[in-house]
Amino acid sequence: MRFCDLNEAQLLALAITSEEEDGRIYRDFANQFRKNFPATAELFDGMADEESNHRHRLIELYKIKFGEHIPLIKREEVKGFRVPRSSWITREVRPEKAREQAAMMELDARKFYEAAIMQVKDASVRQLLGDLAQEEQRHEAAAERINDKQAQAGELDLEEHMAKKVFVLRFVQPGLAGLMDGSVSTLAPLFAAAFATGNTTETFKVGLAASVGAGISMGFAEALSDDGKLSGRGAPTMRGVVCGFMTAIGGLGHTLPYLIPDFHLATTIAMIVVVFELLIISLIRWKFMDTVFLSAAFQVIVGGLLVFLAGWFIGAS
Repeated sequence: MRFCDLNEAQLLALAITSEEEDGRIYRDFANQFRKNFPATAELFDGMADEESNHRHRLIELYKIKFGEHIPLIKREEVKGFRVPRSSWITREVRPEKAREQAAMMELDARKFYEAAIMQVKDASVRQLLGDLAQEEQRHEAAAERINDKQAQAGELDLEEHMAKKVFVLRFVQPGLAGLMDGSVSTLAPLFAAAFATGNTTETFKVGLAASVGAGISMGFAEALSDDGKLSGRGAPTMRGVVCGFMTAIGGLGHTLPYLIPDFHLATTIAMIVVVFELLIISLIRWKFMDTVFLSAAFQVIVGGLLVFLAGWFIGAS
């Protein structure tokens, strides 16, 4: 059905469904943030209560005007309506992104009520829709005031710090572990094959197998090591994918140069790539792990050098 063809009963029914869906999304946001971001959870609890109040007022008017039965009309069933929102948007969303989404939802709700007013003639229905449109507009301003109040109290700074910590636990740590393993552990088999065969094609096959195999192994190891419920490290599947992907990338970085037919040129480029990989790992440890850069670089480079020498010694012997 088209939005412009809805009658008064259908518009009220659609408004009721929309308020229910928005309230559920706000509750989902609040539950997600309650442990680590209490200030944001408080904001969404209040917004969910407001949506519940709107729903009750709409239902009371509908019952008076059209009876007890309220047809279920969903947003996705109405042409000309904004693309429906779903609770999937609440999964693994940062607090600032959730606030942006909420602001957009409130704006959409106000526009809906303003458009619906133009299609109704009943005075009581027009009054309620107009009141709700104004309240949605006030909600946008109220959310901004709450954000300002929380920012002045330092609550948002604490949440920002916590958001960084969560990001490090769920993405940086598994990604860094994978990158280190892929960049370092594949050095020995790759360069052992290189110096043993002197053949770029065979070396590339060994490097490719080592990189893909290490990626699969590290991905499963990370996913199975911690379900994330107690540690707060997030979904194990996501961590496993991040870790496995970064492991493969770390190994492929110095494997791809062996697509070059010239053995000496390929080996020289591969060594240069290894240096850059180790520097990138050091930079990540310095930026996210509060490790002194020179200390991080020394530890990573020494480890990488030892693995490289092992591969060279085994391959050349």
